[in-house]
Amino acid sequence: MEINEANLQQLAGYLQQTLSPDPNIRRPAEKLLESIEAERHYPVLLLNLIDKNDMDVTTRVAGSIAFKNYIKRNWAAHEDSDGPDKIHSEDREAIKKLIVNLMLRSAPALQKQLSDAVSIIGKHDFPKKWPYLIDEMVEKFSTGDFNVINGVLQTAHLLFKRYRYEFKSQALWEEIKFVLDRISKPLTDLLLATMQLRKAHENNVEALRVIYGSLVLVCKVFLSLNSQDLPEFFEDNMPTWMKAFHELLTVDVACLHTGENEEAGVLEHLRSQICENIGLYAQMYNEEFGAYMETFVTAVWELLLRTGMQPKYDALVSNALQFLSVVAERNHYRKIFENPEILANICEGVVIPNLDFRQSDEELFEDSPEEYIRRDIEGSDVDTRRRAACDLVKTLSQNFEDKIFAIFGRYLEILLNKYKENPTLNWKAKDTAIYLVTSFASRGGTQKHGVTQVSELVPLPEFCAQQIIPELERANINEVPVLKSAALKFVMVFRSLLGQQTLLICMPHLIRHLPAESVVVHSYAACAIERILAMRDPSNNLLMTPQLLAPFTNDLLARLFATLTLPGSTENEYVMKAIMRSFYSLQEGTLPYMEVALPRLTGILSMVAKNPSRPHFNHYLFETLSLAIRIVCNAEPAAVSSFEEVLFPVFQGILQQDILEFMPYVFQMLSLLLEIRENSGSISEPYWALFPCLLAPPLWDRSGNVTPLIRLISAFIKQDSNHVVALGKLSAILGIFQKMIASKSNDHEGFYLLQNLLNYYPLSELQSNMRQVFALLFQRLSLSKTTKYVRGIIVFFCYYASKLGASALVELIDQIQANMFGMVIERVFITDMTKVTTELDRKIVAVGISKILTDCPAMLSQPYVQYWSKLLQSLVELFELPPDKTILDSDNFEPDNAGGYQAAFSQLTYAQPKVQDLLPDVSDGRKYLADSLNKLSQSRPGEVSQLVASIGDNYKQALQKYCDEAGVRII
Repeated sequence: MEINEANLQQLAGYLQQTLSPDPNIRRPAEKLLESIEAERHYPVLLLNLIDKNDMDVTTRVAGSIAFKNYIKRNWAAHEDSDGPDKIHSEDREAIKKLIVNLMLRSAPALQKQLSDAVSIIGKHDFPKKWPYLIDEMVEKFSTGDFNVINGVLQTAHLLFKRYRYEFKSQALWEEIKFVLDRISKPLTDLLLATMQLRKAHENNVEALRVIYGSLVLVCKVFLSLNSQDLPEFFEDNMPTWMKAFHELLTVDVACLHTGENEEAGVLEHLRSQICENIGLYAQMYNEEFGAYMETFVTAVWELLLRTGMQPKYDALVSNALQFLSVVAERNHYRKIFENPEILANICEGVVIPNLDFRQSDEELFEDSPEEYIRRDIEGSDVDTRRRAACDLVKTLSQNFEDKIFAIFGRYLEILLNKYKENPTLNWKAKDTAIYLVTSFASRGGTQKHGVTQVSELVPLPEFCAQQIIPELERANINEVPVLKSAALKFVMVFRSLLGQQTLLICMPHLIRHLPAESVVVHSYAACAIERILAMRDPSNNLLMTPQLLAPFTNDLLARLFATLTLPGSTENEYVMKAIMRSFYSLQEGTLPYMEVALPRLTGILSMVAKNPSRPHFNHYLFETLSLAIRIVCNAEPAAVSSFEEVLFPVFQGILQQDILEFMPYVFQMLSLLLEIRENSGSISEPYWALFPCLLAPPLWDRSGNVTPLIRLISAFIKQDSNHVVALGKLSAILGIFQKMIASKSNDHEGFYLLQNLLNYYPLSELQSNMRQVFALLFQRLSLSKTTKYVRGIIVFFCYYASKLGASALVELIDQIQANMFGMVIERVFITDMTKVTTELDRKIVAVGISKILTDCPAMLSQPYVQYWSKLLQSLVELFELPPDKTILDSDNFEPDNAGGYQAAFSQLTYAQPKVQDLLPDVSDGRKYLADSLNKLSQSRPGEVSQLVASIGDNYKQALQKYCDEAGVRII
């Protein structure tokens, strides 16, 4: 594709069409762009189009988005497979030379997309393949143009942000050092210059906004560069940075105050970022930062006292409180907080106000219940005032438990008395009281179990009986919904400590709140029920047995389904998860209700398939359907036909309409139905009508489809391989195998498919293709070996030897190249056998290697007899040594289709296949080896004992033990 005006105009036309609301215009244009993106110069042509100022701006923006998505899809995709690189090497270099300057001179809407593209390329190529990027960026600091400088800083922030969370490694440290050597001083100089510019432009509001925006980005880059370790340069220049941080925290800039209550301004963003930075230093570099600790505690404390309760300050207050929590954790700084007056001021002046339920919280509760729930019980409230204040309470109460309990105890009494005086008017006081008890009492817990350790000073059962259960017992489930939700949450959080009897008392009240009008209240009721039903006793049995739940069963299921009809909850994930958990807990107890439940579930599936928008709800819906199938078919296997009759029309609609999000689920459920059918008759015609469609290449280009499709095709092969033969689809199936085996992400799926073919497909049909199959396996082994692939090929070769005989394996490999089997023994089996990890795979290896040693005449003569003793030793190591967990350098790779939208594969727990033992007749690999050696030694007396004599003494002892336990000997 030449870079000329005609092509630019043509490309612009296609991009414009992709913006059309008419799918008949939009989709062909999208398909066309997809078809030409592999052409040479395509990405460079896109960059040229983006750079044309006379081009329509919407077209340029569409081009920048298309370019970013192109980079996401293709820049690293070739690293995972042996397929061709869709981006020509010349185009790669051209992109890297053009993109930075283009990004910096572009308008903000274009700059953002191009900056994202730079960070994606940088993630893969920087610094080794793009060493000049950092120099090209740093030199822009001296331009004085803050639009350019901020573009560079934003890109640097995106590029270096991963340093905050990546695992430590030599390669990462080398990269960070490379960056630090080039950017540390220029960044510090930029900080000082920008601090000076603040003063020079103190009366220019617009200039100050840009300057303070730069300071925010400088502080973000600082955090990334300091997250792994304290760099020597920043340690030496700590006075410079800390002086600037302190000044920016303490100096007020009146003209940057915003009239907004909701949206934070640049001043709030900057102070919030500084609190995060000093929090990092306080946590990780305590010794070096110690000299500044008290100064910053005072500055942060004073900042909190003068900061209002408006939502725009939330992130700032949260980060400031987290900084105080970090400092309070350090024994060395306890003296700062030990003064009773300071402690009381912190509790009353900072903690209590930030635990209060604010007007903005009430608005969120009523207007955006899903967001409220996410913050409150799903853990996305890490940046909220309440969570940060709660964390500070926990820290202070651990270090100063008696003092804090005395302060909060008095305040708790005040709050509860205030509520008692006028419950209707003062309900917020009790909400704060419940939150305060939760914060103070909690000492440890998990998402799965809730709080599992509490302060001994808090009488939890008494508080629950006196303050929580009465709220749940009130007749009107719709009065004071915030307080209802707080009580429900209390039961949910402390469920592991309340005891079975208290939970049984609470259960009917939880069910009673399912019809509540408030989305938050009925969601919390459902969530509490689900988490209680998931609890297990010390013997790992369900705490709430079907017998205990029997009095509530009808009410529970009827009200859960009824809740899905309430406004705002037709796709409520907490309710659907509670239905799923109820089915699992009740098992056969649900059978009387299935006649009502199944049409409801199918109807819901038909409805959500029209516009899938709630991934968690959809997942639990498919889980519930899978569980229902298992429960019903376990009681009555023939019922599988009824399920197929009801579900097939819905599934066909999903597949015909190409509903990406649901297809991986449909394939899993079809597999489940087929596998249940194994003992219920042959595969029905609708399945066979679907089978050819499953082999269509476009389906396999979507990563989320791969695992469930492999399982589904394997189920067809297992159930009726003769019909598959009759359809003449072996070539297509082997084409899928070839695609899988070429991929580092999916090669294990290729081996799984191959094992199923070997196990169930007629050997006479398969045999003529096996040489080509083995050639492909060796080609991949030589070109891009990974630990997972080596593990897979060892298990497959051993299964082949177990199934068809060791001699057949040796002959087939030697047909590809003379004496090649010797290389397999030496470079694959002996070297990497201990990398096989799972018990069933290790058993396959044990049987396969035993057959190679004892059931293959070629192994007892030249040229292979020289490997016999070493191979035996390796097998003994497999039995005696733990699995080898070391990995190869080539194991680091990007998954297929890393960029662009992909419907992910989510395993349905209740549709999982049974783990299959491919060698059920062998119970113990050691005994199998001993019996095999005994049998061989009887047919060739003296020969085997002579070969065994050359192995090491430890190996002989282990082998003798196997023989003794098997009751055999080698003669």
